[in-house]
Amino acid sequence: MFETLIDAPAQNPTISWSMQFQHLKVGLDVSDGAKHTLHIGPEEIRLTDGIDDDSQFSFVADQNAWTNYASEIPPVGYQALTSMVEKDHMDITGDTLEFARHGLMLEKLFSCLRPQKKSTAPPLDAPYFEQAGGRYLHLNLWGQHQRIYVEEAGPSDGGGQPIVCLHTAGSDGRQYRGLMADADVLKNHRVIAFDLPGHGKSSPLAGFEASRYMLTTQMYVEAVMAVCQAMQLKDPIVMGCSIGGRAVLHLSLKHGDYFKAAIGLQSATHAESHANEKLKMLDKHVLSRPDMHGGEVSANSVQQIMSPLSPSKDYWETLYYYMQSGPGVFAGDLYYYFVDGDMRNGLAEQIDTEQCPLYLLTGEYDLSATPEMTEELAKLVKAQHCQIMKGLGHFPMSENYAVFRDYLNPVLDKIAAA
Repeated sequence: MFETLIDAPAQNPTISWSMQFQHLKVGLDVSDGAKHTLHIGPEEIRLTDGIDDDSQFSFVADQNAWTNYASEIPPVGYQALTSMVEKDHMDITGDTLEFARHGLMLEKLFSCLRPQKKSTAPPLDAPYFEQAGGRYLHLNLWGQHQRIYVEEAGPSDGGGQPIVCLHTAGSDGRQYRGLMADADVLKNHRVIAFDLPGHGKSSPLAGFEASRYMLTTQMYVEAVMAVCQAMQLKDPIVMGCSIGGRAVLHLSLKHGDYFKAAIGLQSATHAESHANEKLKMLDKHVLSRPDMHGGEVSANSVQQIMSPLSPSKDYWETLYYYMQSGPGVFAGDLYYYFVDGDMRNGLAEQIDTEQCPLYLLTGEYDLSATPEMTEELAKLVKAQHCQIMKGLGHFPMSENYAVFRDYLNPVLDKIAAA
């Protein structure tokens, strides 16, 4: 099956571009089958029998694992190379730092084992503007004068039920582009998304060049409340994904009387990721090394929690935001996600979902805040709604909005009825 990879550079010119800078040997140790060495670069890809002694690293998996990975609809846990490591379907032996360094290129390369999806957008009949518009909000936050980019869309009279949308770690409000272009939602809702300082189009923190950014629970809650109050929002709904999905829990706990309802996307009391531990890279700091492409490493790190069923254009646009993330931003956000925002400390039990109703939606392909973890949270806090979204991953609102809206709209109807 690996012979297909030889022609991959012709299918994807970005693979051939990356290849020209390297002599990479990857062992393919099919534990119940043949063993090969994949020679990558600088001008071609070759496949030879046996594993060369000087291979930088090897993929060790059985034939069934590769068959699942290469299927048109990969089972959960087989959506990416790192996903297979995370779920113990594959081991990577040798220099795993080299694997991380070339991770994005390797994911592109091995995805060629699957049936390919077209990513070309259809042509337009005529140019048009979307309804969403953006502007800069100046306010005091985190002890500084901040310049925050805010984008919104809604009824032409400026009314409608406000929905404040919180982006994920290392990304920005563009993730809600589908929601902000959904005419059915915008009839009765004012959709608002803002970029945290240093994210997207918001200005970075003053002194960022001489300090290390680390997002805390207090900082995140303070940012959301400062924007809501500056915009004088009345009884808003708050919806967040990933770190935003955790933040809606802290906001419900601390300011539940202010919000009409909270919608948690990929919400859980905590987050889990064991890939770096299994690859023995916990102390390698791959997101911050000067010998790594930070944007590509960031993008590659989230592929394992995305859905392989997402439309190619939206899938890669979601990853593109991560490729653009500012230095240290993604890692700083993850401090909140994995450490400071962990709610396995008795705080989650204190959330009053009668005061602030909580609605939970989680994609089935998420290996970080898994469906099981969301269901446990729903029972713990007595959430009004909990649903696992089939075919979706960690970024449902951006990687496949067309499917996500069918899960979101009934929730919005329930909130409106309540």
